[in-house]
Amino acid sequence: MPFHSLRRSRVVRIALAVSVQLTGLVTVGAGAFLASVDLPDAPQAPEASQLLYSDGRTVLAYVGVTNRGEVALADVPLQVRHAVLAAEDRGFYDHRGVSARGMVRAVTANVFGDGLQGASTITQQYVKNAYLTGERSIHRKVREAELAMRLEERHSKDQILERYLNTIYFGRGAYGIAAAAQTYFGVPVGEVTLAQGAVLAAAIKDPWGFDPAENPGPARARWHWILSKMTEEGWVTGNAVRATPYPVVAPPRGPAGHVVDLVERELGRYGVTPQTLRTAGLRVVTTIDREAQRAAADHLAPALDADLRAALVAVDPHTGAVRAYHGGGSFDYARGLRPPAATFHPVVLAEALRQGISARSRWNGSSPRTFRGRPPLYNPGNAQCPDCTLLDATARSLSTPLYDVAERVGPAKVADLAHRLGVTSALVDLPGEPTPGETRADIALGRYPVSPADLASVYATFAAKGIRRDRHVVTSASSPDGGAVPVTRTAEHRVLGERVAADVTEVLAAAPRPRLPDDRPAVALSGTVRWGDGAPVRDGWTAGYTPDLAVVVWTGRETPDGPDPAQPSRDAWTGFVGVS
Repeated sequence: MPFHSLRRSRVVRIALAVSVQLTGLVTVGAGAFLASVDLPDAPQAPEASQLLYSDGRTVLAYVGVTNRGEVALADVPLQVRHAVLAAEDRGFYDHRGVSARGMVRAVTANVFGDGLQGASTITQQYVKNAYLTGERSIHRKVREAELAMRLEERHSKDQILERYLNTIYFGRGAYGIAAAAQTYFGVPVGEVTLAQGAVLAAAIKDPWGFDPAENPGPARARWHWILSKMTEEGWVTGNAVRATPYPVVAPPRGPAGHVVDLVERELGRYGVTPQTLRTAGLRVVTTIDREAQRAAADHLAPALDADLRAALVAVDPHTGAVRAYHGGGSFDYARGLRPPAATFHPVVLAEALRQGISARSRWNGSSPRTFRGRPPLYNPGNAQCPDCTLLDATARSLSTPLYDVAERVGPAKVADLAHRLGVTSALVDLPGEPTPGETRADIALGRYPVSPADLASVYATFAAKGIRRDRHVVTSASSPDGGAVPVTRTAEHRVLGERVAADVTEVLAAAPRPRLPDDRPAVALSGTVRWGDGAPVRDGWTAGYTPDLAVVVWTGRETPDGPDPAQPSRDAWTGFVGVS
């Protein structure tokens, strides 16, 4: 066995031995030990946090403690209680507040530097949220264990579980099982079914990651796992599980809530849990500009009706700060994936320029053209340009020459550049497509879905002369006592040569462009995706930038009914950039 493996094995044995001994000492000496531990008389009163606009004074939103309610444990259906126990602490009624197995896991993880994890019984979770801070340290973990054991000396298991269910955070601003039942399903807690209870139980571990509206795949996987654990414990039969369909979940909150979600996820990277954000009275200064945010709503509103959806994201290319963010309603369409059509052409152009292909190089822009492995390809409106420069092809959003360019430079290299510019989606064929897991030249057509938020980062990188600055929404965060949350400054990455980025801007300047009220320089492209040949537009995009702001607007429909949404996206873009 290699030396490092022997060493690791030895450390594991030592960690396990220490954990077992500590567990034994705690168990044997619990009486005398706990007598010296003071349990606070009452839990800390939760305090809502303030999210402020970028001016640091105006309140954007209050987060926390506004959506909660308390119920008696007897009013919570037994199957819902079992779902929570299956998800969080199956041995809850057997331990004394601290799980010996969990302590072994935690010590072993900490020895190898994997962070403070494991050992969190329901009692410990309640203690952490009610009496302690979100600090990640050995001291806090020890104090948590002390108070958990002390709490179990004073209160019955049912009393602790009742307190836990009334205070734990379930996501979407809901504290406690009663608020969660109303938020996710619109029913009183006494009417929550087995299937619904498993959804709520899943949300405890990661309120955003296991929200069915945000991450349906992981949410369903966790839901199935919880039901399987309930079956193992004998709390539900296999037949009952097989007869239980996944429940219908209410959509999440609207546009203001989307900004809250962004803040929540970003602070999570700095160690601030959703529970802490909603109970610790934090003061969070966001990057959102008040006037820009208002302009986004004002200029999208006239385009919307019962079926039309819209999203707008504005990013400061100098910093990566999000200045305006409109997700478009209950679902956050700014993070939804849609095919970007011609607005993706600058990425193909940039890769060609990067490989030394001149914007003045000439290409066959005839329509239709036949390429290997696909039906004949047409330019929009069947436009013709038999001897076309790359500049003209991009400015006119011609499909056939840009497809040719993508084949020449390599579709995978276009995808790689897109990822470096700021796209996070896969940009590959899905199962059922001609080459699952691979990227085809169809990437030149904007066929692979991206989110408006990611596309805004791409255009911000062009505006920043090839430097990508990570998109972010948090400027600073502090606690009521003035203590600052360590917020890492956004990273900068040179992903495109300055000359190439300047050439992209020069080419885009040749495209039809909106005229802003103050004659500021601006470049923009529009793109559309239709339901079929001659059918109404499904997705309408306008994306572009000024020297100081990159903006992407998407409008679209889920059904082919109603007027085309393409024009509203351009109108909203021009109006927003003109006043922002």
